[in-house]
Amino acid sequence: MEVEAGVVKWRGSVGGIVDAPIEKVWTMVSQTKKLAEWMPMVERCTDLVGEEGVPGYVRLVSGFMFPQQDGDRSWIKERLVSLDSTSHIYVYKMEASNVGLDGSINTLKLVDYWDDSTLVNWSFQIDPLEGACEDSIIDYLGFLYKSGINRIEGAIKASSIGV
Repeated sequence: MEVEAGVVKWRGSVGGIVDAPIEKVWTMVSQTKKLAEWMPMVERCTDLVGEEGVPGYVRLVSGFMFPQQDGDRSWIKERLVSLDSTSHIYVYKMEASNVGLDGSINTLKLVDYWDDSTLVNWSFQIDPLEGACEDSIIDYLGFLYKSGINRIEGAIKASSIGV
């Protein structure tokens, strides 16, 4: 748990190596329409407001990322805070959801590794969830995001991006 400007945040980070050049990984992970190809349990990602890649852009992500008591799909409305194609980094803020993660910030950063490989680092910070165990939530988000990282290479091979 970390305190930032008087506000307590739960934080976590996961990473992994993708056996593909950074530009191909960036093309896959930076496009909303491709999210369901590499993010487990995401069924749909819909443009809501603005232009993709431009801060202020809002998308609606839905699927079974977070189990719901009523068995319904989870949904998260995310706003793009920043995107830098040169540094291969973007930041989204979860503005509204039915999963209790409103206000959460997700940062995805790519680093050119070696031999046409890419290091993918996904960090996140969330407001504490009342009645929830911090370690359990951080572990689950880490598992979910690591699962996405692990699927990027296969998604690139299956798409028109090719490896």
